[in-house]
Amino acid sequence: MIFYFTGTGNSLYAADFIARAQGGDRILSIAKEMERQHGLCRYELGENEMLGFAFPIYAWAPPKIVLDFISRLEVKGNPYVFALCTCGDEEGHAAKVLNKALAKNNLTLNSVFTLVMPNNYIMGYDVDSEKQEKEKLKTAEKLLAEINKVIDQRQNKMLTVPGKYPGLKTNVVNPLFNQFAMNTRHFYADDNCTGCGICEEVCPVHTIKVTDKPSWGKTCTQCLGCIHRCPVRAIQYGKGTVRKGRYHHPILDRPGE
Repeated sequence: MIFYFTGTGNSLYAADFIARAQGGDRILSIAKEMERQHGLCRYELGENEMLGFAFPIYAWAPPKIVLDFISRLEVKGNPYVFALCTCGDEEGHAAKVLNKALAKNNLTLNSVFTLVMPNNYIMGYDVDSEKQEKEKLKTAEKLLAEINKVIDQRQNKMLTVPGKYPGLKTNVVNPLFNQFAMNTRHFYADDNCTGCGICEEVCPVHTIKVTDKPSWGKTCTQCLGCIHRCPVRAIQYGKGTVRKGRYHHPILDRPGE
């Protein structure tokens, strides 16, 4: 069983790859599971069955929605636990944050993997060039094949990319990000908007409502799915995203994703 959270498809791709390689294991959306189960999120796993978490890195830590889900998680069994952390460059000490959250529910990470994927955080940077994007996706596919071997053999491995000053980034920058960056006041749709409703459909916290144009409530995870998946590039965040590119993983082009 693999739980995933995704905005632009990178983590969904990682979860889907491992699930298929493992013979069709289940993958479940964290956002949808939190809606489906309003209290504790209960699951029963068999001996040595795998329990995976695939999620993007937000400011060098797991997204708050992932940690909120884990705080409600109740697992029966003794699973092999792993995490797939997708990021544009590095993860900081995200693995330590995740392990601390899991420990409160008597779960321990056996393995953690950092998977460098195409960048999508266009508030601070632009998307990768087409060449960089293709290279990252090609490298990620090869690494996922190696990761699957580790998982298949139930090995304990930490293959992470903490980067420079990981403690400072995770312990200082991330709390500031959660406090000040996760707001919606700078989101808007420009005159290119057609009112198609895709942004409302893909928002994991249902903060977007579309009448003629989308409007945002107060809740946000900063997944940027609304920006990147708008087919006419109408959604912006202040002035900083107007001239920047857009990205979503090809897996989101599949029907039903």
